[in-house]
Amino acid sequence: MKHNWEFEIAWQGLKPGPHTYIYDIDDRFMQEREAGTEFRNWNARITLGFDKHENFFMLNFDIDGKVTVACDRCGDDLELRLWDEFDLLIKLTGGDDEHMPDDEDDVVFIPRSETVIDISAWLYEFMMLSVPLQRIHPDRPDGDAGCNPEALRLLDRLSEGEAKADNPLWKGLEALKGKKDTGKGTKSK
Repeated sequence: MKHNWEFEIAWQGLKPGPHTYIYDIDDRFMQEREAGTEFRNWNARITLGFDKHENFFMLNFDIDGKVTVACDRCGDDLELRLWDEFDLLIKLTGGDDEHMPDDEDDVVFIPRSETVIDISAWLYEFMMLSVPLQRIHPDRPDGDAGCNPEALRLLDRLSEGEAKADNPLWKGLEALKGKKDTGKGTKSK
């Protein structure tokens, strides 16, 4: 991965108080940071609020954009809207790296001797976290599923065939069906 100065903030020259940075994220940025990609057509804008204080910085990442993914149900392309907000606190420590506290979830510690903060890893991480876990076409206004109708018919046929199939994994469970648990069991000492 090549070094990109665009995502570095030289904080020592900044006046105390709030500052705003805007980053446009696209496929190039995301592909440089991930090995295999299941997402494509990244098009997002991240507005970074950087509030400088004497011993710490408050960062607020506001994400707004779109990405194309495969639908979890039918496999067709689906364009998802991304919008999310993440906060991060960066605390400055003394120059001694040996006594650096461990980073916490929303708190990062950097030595005062660092003059530049590279935020590219956080931009990538927050972009990935803004993609919803469930990626399914929304229903149409008439109430029908928004997925590919042929794929849904195929899934229905496969589900029916599976229900009719005599699956040996379930035979043992069928024998237990209807039996009540008496609550009497063996106790181990």
